[in-house]
Amino acid sequence: MAETLYVRAGRLIDVDYQTTRTGQCVTVTDGRVTRVDACGKTPSGAREVDWSNYTVLPGLIDLHTHLADAGQSADVAAPYRTSPQLTALIGAHNAKVTLEAGFTTVRDVGTYRGLTDVALRDAIARGYVSGPRMFVAGAYITKPGGGGELNGVIPNDQLPSDMRYGVIRNPQEAHDKTEFLFEHGADFIKMIATGAVLAIGTEPGQVELTEDEMRAAVAVAKEHHSYATAHAHGAEGIKAAIRSGVHSIEHASLIDDEGLRMARDAGVWLVMDIYDGDWIDQQGTREGWPAEYLRKNRETTQTQRDGFEKAVKMGVKLGFGTDAGVYPHGLNARQFAYMVKYGMTPMQAIRSATIDAATLIGHESELGSIALGKYADMIAVEGDPLRDVSVLEKVSHVMKAGVLEK
Repeated sequence: MAETLYVRAGRLIDVDYQTTRTGQCVTVTDGRVTRVDACGKTPSGAREVDWSNYTVLPGLIDLHTHLADAGQSADVAAPYRTSPQLTALIGAHNAKVTLEAGFTTVRDVGTYRGLTDVALRDAIARGYVSGPRMFVAGAYITKPGGGGELNGVIPNDQLPSDMRYGVIRNPQEAHDKTEFLFEHGADFIKMIATGAVLAIGTEPGQVELTEDEMRAAVAVAKEHHSYATAHAHGAEGIKAAIRSGVHSIEHASLIDDEGLRMARDAGVWLVMDIYDGDWIDQQGTREGWPAEYLRKNRETTQTQRDGFEKAVKMGVKLGFGTDAGVYPHGLNARQFAYMVKYGMTPMQAIRSATIDAATLIGHESELGSIALGKYADMIAVEGDPLRDVSVLEKVSHVMKAGVLEK
Protein backbone atom coordinates (compact mmCIF):
# COMPACT_ATOMS: atom_id res chain seq x y z
CA MET A 1 0.00 0.00 0.00
CA ALA A 2 1.11 3.54 -0.69
CA GLU A 3 2.71 5.31 2.26
CA THR A 4 2.37 9.06 2.79
CA LEU A 5 5.21 11.01 4.41
CA TYR A 6 5.09 14.61 5.58
CA VAL A 7 8.60 16.06 5.59
CA ARG A 8 9.12 19.23 7.60
CA ALA A 9 12.10 21.14 6.18
CA GLY A 10 14.01 23.79 8.08
CA ARG A 11 15.34 25.33 4.88
CA LEU A 12 14.39 23.97 1.47
CA ILE A 13 16.73 24.59 -1.47
CA ASP A 14 14.71 24.98 -4.66
CA VAL A 15 17.24 24.34 -7.42
CA ASP A 16 14.69 25.00 -10.17
CA TYR A 17 14.19 28.60 -9.07
CA GLN A 18 17.60 28.93 -7.39
CA THR A 19 16.22 30.05 -4.06
CA THR A 20 15.87 28.88 -0.46
CA ARG A 21 12.51 28.79 1.31
CA THR A 22 11.67 28.29 4.96
CA GLY A 23 8.58 26.88 6.61
CA GLN A 24 8.02 24.41 3.77
CA CYS A 25 6.72 20.86 4.00
CA VAL A 26 6.96 18.14 1.35
CA THR A 27 4.21 15.55 1.03
CA VAL A 28 5.38 12.23 -0.39
CA THR A 29 3.04 9.48 -1.53
CA ASP A 30 4.21 6.17 -2.92
CA GLY A 31 7.72 7.45 -3.44
CA ARG A 32 6.89 10.66 -5.29
CA VAL A 33 6.40 14.28 -4.32
CA THR A 34 2.71 15.15 -4.31
CA ARG A 35 2.82 18.55 -2.63
CA VAL A 36 5.30 21.26 -1.60
CA ASP A 37 3.80 24.13 0.38
CA ALA A 38 3.71 25.96 3.70
CA CYS A 39 3.75 23.63 6.69
CA GLY A 40 0.56 22.93 8.55
CA LYS A 41 -0.88 20.06 10.50
CA THR A 42 0.45 16.65 9.55
CA PRO A 43 -2.18 15.07 7.27
CA SER A 44 -4.24 12.24 8.71
CA GLY A 45 -2.58 8.90 8.05
CA ALA A 46 0.75 10.44 7.09
CA ARG A 47 4.01 9.70 8.85
CA GLU A 48 5.87 12.83 9.89
CA VAL A 49 9.57 13.19 9.08
CA ASP A 50 10.99 16.05 11.11
CA TRP A 51 13.89 17.65 9.27
CA SER A 52 13.08 21.08 10.66
CA ASN A 53 16.62 21.53 12.01
CA TYR A 54 18.23 20.83 8.65
CA THR A 55 18.68 22.21 5.16
CA VAL A 56 16.84 19.95 2.74
CA LEU A 57 17.82 19.63 -0.91
CA PRO A 58 17.39 17.15 -3.75
CA GLY A 59 19.26 13.87 -3.67
CA LEU A 60 22.65 14.35 -5.30
CA ILE A 61 23.67 12.88 -8.66
CA ASP A 62 27.23 11.84 -9.54
CA LEU A 63 27.67 11.53 -13.30
CA HIS A 64 31.03 9.74 -13.21
CA THR A 65 31.42 6.80 -10.83
CA HIS A 66 32.85 3.28 -10.98
CA LEU A 67 30.80 1.41 -8.37
CA ALA A 68 31.09 -1.99 -10.01
CA ASP A 69 34.86 -2.19 -9.95
CA ALA A 70 37.71 -3.32 -7.72
CA GLY A 71 38.87 0.27 -7.10
CA GLN A 72 42.16 2.02 -7.76
CA SER A 73 45.30 0.92 -5.95
CA ALA A 74 48.99 0.28 -6.48
CA ASP A 75 48.11 -3.21 -7.70
CA VAL A 76 47.55 -2.85 -11.44
CA ALA A 77 46.43 -6.48 -11.66
CA ALA A 78 43.69 -6.16 -9.00
CA PRO A 79 40.77 -6.04 -11.51
CA TYR A 80 42.11 -9.18 -13.22
CA ARG A 81 42.46 -11.07 -9.95
CA THR A 82 39.00 -9.98 -8.76
CA SER A 83 36.35 -12.32 -10.12
CA PRO A 84 33.15 -10.97 -11.69
CA GLN A 85 31.23 -12.31 -8.69
CA LEU A 86 33.45 -10.55 -6.15
CA THR A 87 33.44 -7.41 -8.28
CA ALA A 88 29.65 -7.31 -8.06
CA LEU A 89 29.75 -7.79 -4.29
CA ILE A 90 32.34 -5.02 -3.94
CA GLY A 91 29.99 -2.92 -6.03
CA ALA A 92 27.15 -3.59 -3.61
CA HIS A 93 29.29 -2.24 -0.77
CA ASN A 94 30.28 0.79 -2.82
CA ALA A 95 26.66 1.44 -3.70
CA LYS A 96 25.54 1.49 -0.07
CA VAL A 97 28.34 3.86 0.93
CA THR A 98 27.53 6.15 -1.97
CA LEU A 99 23.83 6.29 -1.14
CA GLU A 100 24.52 7.06 2.51
CA ALA A 101 26.75 9.93 1.36
CA GLY A 102 23.67 11.55 -0.19
CA PHE A 103 24.01 10.42 -3.81
CA THR A 104 20.66 8.92 -4.74
CA THR A 105 21.51 8.54 -8.45
CA VAL A 106 24.75 7.81 -10.28
CA ARG A 107 25.88 7.38 -13.84
CA ASP A 108 28.37 4.50 -13.66
CA VAL A 109 30.72 5.01 -16.58
CA GLY A 110 32.41 1.67 -17.03
CA THR A 111 33.99 -1.34 -15.41
CA TYR A 112 36.85 -3.63 -16.33
CA ARG A 113 34.58 -6.61 -15.63
CA GLY A 114 31.99 -5.98 -18.31
CA LEU A 115 28.27 -6.00 -17.38
CA THR A 116 28.81 -6.28 -13.61
CA ASP A 117 27.41 -2.75 -13.52
CA VAL A 118 24.24 -4.00 -15.22
CA ALA A 119 23.85 -6.71 -12.59
CA LEU A 120 24.40 -4.22 -9.76
CA ARG A 121 21.93 -1.74 -11.24
CA ASP A 122 19.29 -4.43 -11.51
CA ALA A 123 19.93 -5.76 -7.99
CA ILE A 124 19.42 -2.26 -6.57
CA ALA A 125 16.28 -1.70 -8.65
CA ARG A 126 14.81 -4.97 -7.37
CA GLY A 127 15.62 -4.14 -3.77
CA TYR A 128 18.17 -6.89 -3.22
CA VAL A 129 20.86 -4.41 -2.16
CA SER A 130 20.84 -0.80 -1.06
CA GLY A 131 22.27 1.79 -3.41
CA PRO A 132 21.65 4.74 -5.69
CA ARG A 133 19.60 4.57 -8.85
CA MET A 134 22.12 3.61 -11.52
CA PHE A 135 22.56 4.34 -15.22
CA VAL A 136 25.33 2.15 -16.62
CA ALA A 137 27.65 1.81 -19.61
CA GLY A 138 28.27 -1.95 -19.48
CA ALA A 139 31.88 -1.75 -20.66
CA TYR A 140 34.32 0.57 -22.43
CA ILE A 141 34.45 1.07 -26.19
CA THR A 142 38.25 1.22 -26.60
CA LYS A 143 40.98 0.34 -29.04
CA PRO A 144 43.28 -2.65 -28.32
CA GLY A 145 45.78 -1.58 -25.67
CA GLY A 146 43.95 1.71 -25.22
CA GLY A 147 42.87 3.62 -22.15
CA GLY A 148 39.93 1.27 -21.54
CA GLU A 149 42.02 -1.89 -21.46
CA LEU A 150 43.75 -3.46 -18.46
CA ASN A 151 47.28 -3.08 -19.77
CA GLY A 152 50.51 -4.30 -18.23
CA VAL A 153 49.23 -7.46 -16.51
CA ILE A 154 49.21 -10.26 -19.10
CA PRO A 155 49.04 -10.05 -22.90
CA ASN A 156 45.74 -8.33 -23.57
CA ASP A 157 44.50 -11.01 -25.95
CA GLN A 158 44.75 -13.45 -23.03
CA LEU A 159 42.51 -11.40 -20.74
CA PRO A 160 39.09 -12.89 -19.91
CA SER A 161 36.44 -12.16 -22.52
CA ASP A 162 34.36 -10.10 -20.07
CA MET A 163 37.27 -7.66 -19.81
CA ARG A 164 37.26 -7.05 -23.59
CA TYR A 165 33.58 -6.72 -24.52
CA GLY A 166 34.15 -3.25 -25.97
CA VAL A 167 37.52 -3.62 -27.71
CA ILE A 168 37.20 -2.43 -31.32
CA ARG A 169 39.48 -2.01 -34.34
CA ASN A 170 37.29 -0.28 -36.93
CA PRO A 171 33.89 1.42 -37.36
CA GLN A 172 32.05 -1.85 -38.04
CA GLU A 173 33.33 -3.35 -34.79
CA ALA A 174 32.37 -0.13 -33.00
CA HIS A 175 28.84 -0.58 -34.36
CA ASP A 176 28.67 -4.26 -33.42
CA LYS A 177 30.13 -3.93 -29.93
CA THR A 178 27.84 -0.99 -29.18
CA GLU A 179 24.83 -3.09 -30.25
CA PHE A 180 26.07 -5.91 -28.01
CA LEU A 181 26.22 -3.62 -24.98
CA PHE A 182 22.72 -2.25 -25.51
CA GLU A 183 21.38 -5.78 -26.06
CA HIS A 184 22.90 -6.76 -22.71
CA GLY A 185 21.48 -3.92 -20.69
CA ALA A 186 23.65 -0.81 -21.10
CA ASP A 187 21.82 2.50 -20.67
CA PHE A 188 24.37 4.56 -22.62
CA ILE A 189 27.80 4.12 -24.21
CA LYS A 190 31.20 5.14 -22.86
CA MET A 191 33.97 5.57 -25.46
CA ILE A 192 37.66 5.97 -24.64
CA ALA A 193 38.60 8.65 -27.16
CA THR A 194 42.09 9.37 -25.82
CA GLY A 195 44.70 7.80 -23.61
CA ALA A 196 44.21 7.70 -19.87
CA VAL A 197 46.01 8.86 -16.76
CA LEU A 198 45.39 5.61 -14.88
CA ALA A 199 46.23 3.11 -17.59
CA ILE A 200 49.63 1.68 -18.45
CA GLY A 201 51.12 2.61 -21.83
CA THR A 202 48.68 5.32 -22.88
CA GLU A 203 49.07 9.09 -22.90
CA PRO A 204 46.19 11.49 -22.08
CA GLY A 205 46.90 13.74 -25.05
CA GLN A 206 46.93 10.90 -27.56
CA VAL A 207 43.87 10.36 -29.80
CA GLU A 208 42.87 6.68 -29.69
CA LEU A 209 39.51 6.32 -31.43
CA THR A 210 38.91 7.72 -34.89
CA GLU A 211 35.99 10.01 -35.64
CA ASP A 212 34.46 7.32 -37.86
CA GLU A 213 34.64 4.78 -35.04
CA MET A 214 33.03 7.20 -32.62
CA ARG A 215 30.34 8.19 -35.15
CA ALA A 216 29.45 4.52 -35.57
CA ALA A 217 28.92 4.10 -31.83
CA VAL A 218 27.00 7.39 -31.57
CA ALA A 219 24.68 6.31 -34.39
CA VAL A 220 23.81 3.04 -32.66
CA ALA A 221 23.23 4.85 -29.36
CA LYS A 222 20.78 7.20 -31.08
CA GLU A 223 18.96 4.23 -32.60
CA HIS A 224 18.45 3.01 -29.04
CA HIS A 225 17.19 6.47 -28.00
CA SER A 226 20.32 6.96 -25.93
CA TYR A 227 23.69 8.66 -26.26
CA ALA A 228 27.44 8.19 -26.06
CA THR A 229 29.87 9.93 -23.77
CA ALA A 230 33.60 10.12 -24.39
CA HIS A 231 36.50 9.83 -21.99
CA ALA A 232 38.75 12.47 -23.52
CA HIS A 233 41.69 14.23 -21.90
CA GLY A 234 43.54 15.62 -24.92
CA ALA A 235 42.41 18.70 -26.84
CA GLU A 236 42.32 17.02 -30.26
CA GLY A 237 40.50 13.96 -28.95
CA ILE A 238 37.92 16.20 -27.29
CA LYS A 239 37.25 18.05 -30.53
CA ALA A 240 37.05 14.80 -32.52
CA ALA A 241 34.52 13.44 -30.02
CA ILE A 242 32.42 16.60 -30.24
CA ARG A 243 32.43 16.42 -34.04
CA SER A 244 31.35 12.76 -33.83
CA GLY A 245 28.19 13.75 -31.97
CA VAL A 246 28.82 12.77 -28.35
CA HIS A 247 26.48 14.02 -25.64
CA SER A 248 29.16 14.66 -23.03
CA ILE A 249 32.91 14.67 -22.46
CA GLU A 250 34.49 13.06 -19.39
CA HIS A 251 37.58 14.68 -17.79
CA ALA A 252 38.35 17.26 -20.54
CA SER A 253 41.69 17.75 -18.79
CA LEU A 254 43.62 19.39 -21.63
CA ILE A 255 40.73 21.14 -23.38
CA ASP A 256 41.74 24.27 -25.28
CA ASP A 257 39.78 27.42 -26.06
CA GLU A 258 38.56 26.07 -29.38
CA GLY A 259 37.30 22.92 -27.67
CA LEU A 260 35.48 24.99 -25.06
CA ARG A 261 33.76 27.03 -27.77
CA MET A 262 32.85 23.87 -29.67
CA ALA A 263 31.35 22.29 -26.55
CA ARG A 264 29.38 25.44 -25.74
CA ASP A 265 28.09 25.92 -29.27
CA ALA A 266 27.13 22.25 -29.71
CA GLY A 267 25.53 21.98 -26.27
CA VAL A 268 27.92 19.21 -25.26
CA TRP A 269 28.27 18.69 -21.51
CA LEU A 270 31.64 18.60 -19.76
CA VAL A 271 31.99 16.36 -16.71
CA MET A 272 35.29 17.36 -15.12
CA ASP A 273 36.59 15.49 -12.06
CA ILE A 274 38.62 18.33 -10.60
CA TYR A 275 39.07 16.95 -7.07
CA ASP A 276 40.69 13.56 -7.51
CA GLY A 277 44.03 14.84 -8.83
CA ASP A 278 44.95 15.74 -5.27
CA TRP A 279 43.99 12.29 -3.99
CA ILE A 280 46.03 10.56 -6.70
CA ASP A 281 49.08 12.68 -6.00
CA GLN A 282 48.96 12.33 -2.22
CA GLN A 283 47.60 8.82 -1.69
CA GLY A 284 49.10 7.39 -4.86
CA THR A 285 52.55 8.60 -3.87
CA ARG A 286 52.13 7.22 -0.35
CA GLU A 287 50.93 3.82 -1.59
CA GLY A 288 53.39 3.46 -4.45
CA TRP A 289 51.07 3.71 -7.45
CA PRO A 290 52.90 3.34 -10.80
CA ALA A 291 55.21 6.27 -11.50
CA GLU A 292 53.58 6.63 -14.92
CA TYR A 293 50.21 7.31 -13.26
CA LEU A 294 51.66 9.92 -10.93
CA ARG A 295 53.49 11.70 -13.74
CA LYS A 296 50.42 11.92 -15.97
CA ASN A 297 48.29 13.07 -13.05
CA ARG A 298 50.72 15.90 -12.27
CA GLU A 299 50.74 16.92 -15.93
CA THR A 300 46.96 17.22 -16.16
CA THR A 301 45.57 18.26 -12.75
CA GLN A 302 46.08 22.02 -12.76
CA THR A 303 45.46 22.33 -16.49
CA GLN A 304 42.10 20.63 -16.01
CA ARG A 305 41.19 23.03 -13.20
CA ASP A 306 42.16 26.02 -15.33
CA GLY A 307 39.97 24.66 -18.13
CA PHE A 308 37.08 24.20 -15.71
CA GLU A 309 37.38 27.81 -14.60
CA LYS A 310 37.28 28.96 -18.22
CA ALA A 311 34.28 26.73 -18.91
CA VAL A 312 32.33 28.32 -16.05
CA LYS A 313 33.05 31.81 -17.37
CA MET A 314 32.11 30.84 -20.93
CA GLY A 315 28.80 29.26 -19.95
CA VAL A 316 29.66 25.73 -21.06
CA LYS A 317 27.26 23.12 -19.67
CA LEU A 318 28.93 21.42 -16.69
CA GLY A 319 27.77 18.32 -14.84
CA PHE A 320 28.98 16.98 -11.51
CA GLY A 321 31.17 13.90 -11.90
CA THR A 322 33.94 12.73 -9.58
CA ASP A 323 35.52 9.50 -10.90
CA ALA A 324 34.75 7.94 -7.51
CA GLY A 325 36.52 4.60 -7.40
CA VAL A 326 39.79 6.34 -8.12
CA TYR A 327 39.37 7.52 -4.54
CA PRO A 328 37.07 5.92 -1.94
CA HIS A 329 33.37 5.88 -2.63
CA GLY A 330 31.40 8.04 -0.25
CA LEU A 331 33.82 10.97 -0.49
CA ASN A 332 32.15 12.24 -3.68
CA ALA A 333 30.99 15.51 -2.13
CA ARG A 334 34.57 16.69 -1.61
CA GLN A 335 34.47 17.97 -5.17
CA PHE A 336 31.88 20.69 -4.42
CA ALA A 337 34.44 22.90 -2.66
CA TYR A 338 36.79 22.60 -5.64
CA MET A 339 34.04 23.61 -8.05
CA VAL A 340 33.39 26.72 -5.98
CA LYS A 341 37.11 27.45 -5.71
CA TYR A 342 37.40 27.34 -9.48
CA GLY A 343 34.58 29.67 -10.35
CA MET A 344 31.13 28.32 -9.54
CA THR A 345 28.75 29.76 -7.00
CA PRO A 346 27.53 27.23 -4.42
CA MET A 347 24.13 27.20 -6.14
CA GLN A 348 25.75 26.45 -9.50
CA ALA A 349 27.74 23.60 -7.95
CA ILE A 350 24.61 22.17 -6.33
CA ARG A 351 22.63 22.47 -9.56
CA SER A 352 25.44 20.64 -11.40
CA ALA A 353 24.74 17.65 -9.12
CA THR A 354 20.94 17.93 -9.16
CA ILE A 355 18.76 19.41 -11.90
CA ASP A 356 21.61 19.90 -14.38
CA ALA A 357 22.84 16.33 -13.88
CA ALA A 358 19.29 15.03 -14.28
CA THR A 359 19.02 16.98 -17.53
CA LEU A 360 22.24 15.47 -18.83
CA ILE A 361 20.96 11.93 -18.31
CA GLY A 362 17.57 12.83 -19.79
CA HIS A 363 15.53 12.31 -16.63
CA GLU A 364 14.86 15.87 -15.48
CA SER A 365 11.12 15.16 -15.46
CA GLU A 366 11.61 12.63 -12.64
CA LEU A 367 14.86 13.56 -10.90
CA GLY A 368 16.99 16.51 -9.87
CA SER A 369 14.65 18.73 -7.86
CA ILE A 370 12.01 18.55 -5.15
CA ALA A 371 8.97 19.15 -7.30
CA LEU A 372 5.49 17.80 -7.94
CA GLY A 373 5.49 14.35 -9.52
CA LYS A 374 9.20 13.70 -9.19
CA TYR A 375 10.79 10.92 -7.18
CA ALA A 376 11.13 11.89 -3.53
CA ASP A 377 14.93 11.89 -3.51
CA MET A 378 16.00 14.24 -0.73
CA ILE A 379 18.88 14.76 1.67
CA ALA A 380 19.21 16.76 4.89
CA VAL A 381 22.39 18.47 6.07
CA GLU A 382 23.32 20.61 9.02
CA GLY A 383 24.23 24.18 8.13
CA ASP A 384 23.70 26.06 4.90
CA PRO A 385 25.50 24.71 1.80
CA LEU A 386 24.87 28.00 0.00
CA ARG A 387 27.19 29.64 2.53
CA ASP A 388 29.61 26.73 2.95
CA VAL A 389 29.22 24.08 0.28
CA SER A 390 31.50 21.71 2.21
CA VAL A 391 28.64 20.87 4.59
CA LEU A 392 27.49 18.50 1.83
CA GLU A 393 30.42 16.27 2.79
CA LYS A 394 28.48 15.20 5.88
CA VAL A 395 24.90 14.22 5.11
CA SER A 396 22.64 13.53 8.08
CA HIS A 397 19.59 12.00 6.37
CA VAL A 398 18.92 10.41 2.99
CA MET A 399 15.62 9.59 1.32
CA LYS A 400 15.43 7.79 -2.02
CA ALA A 401 12.03 7.45 -3.71
CA GLY A 402 10.30 8.01 -0.37
CA VAL A 403 12.36 5.43 1.53
CA LEU A 404 14.48 6.66 4.43
CA GLU A 405 17.88 5.13 3.67
CA LYS A 406 19.83 6.96 6.38
